[in-house]
Amino acid sequence: MKQQVLVLYLATSALDAAVVGWSSYDGTGRTHPTAGDGDEPPYATGVDALRDGWRLFQASQLIPPYPGHEYDTSFLKHEFFFEKMS
Repeated sequence: MKQQVLVLYLATSALDAAVVGWSSYDGTGRTHPTAGDGDEPPYATGVDALRDGWRLFQASQLIPPYPGHEYDTSFLKHEFFFEKMS
């Protein structure tokens, strides 16, 4: 069995929120995705990925911003990892 990994960054911590960033990795060798190879996300939401057979195996920890830093920019907080086994 070989693993495919899909990382979706969502607008909020809810799985039905819009995808704002993504990356994918294919351990099967059938595809060779690279960063920035598409303008449209593979799914509109995390729930759409679940409906298509991806299994959620990690979600980022929800950490509130430090007081006074609510509007600082940083990494994308709402990161979800999905997998498919082939």
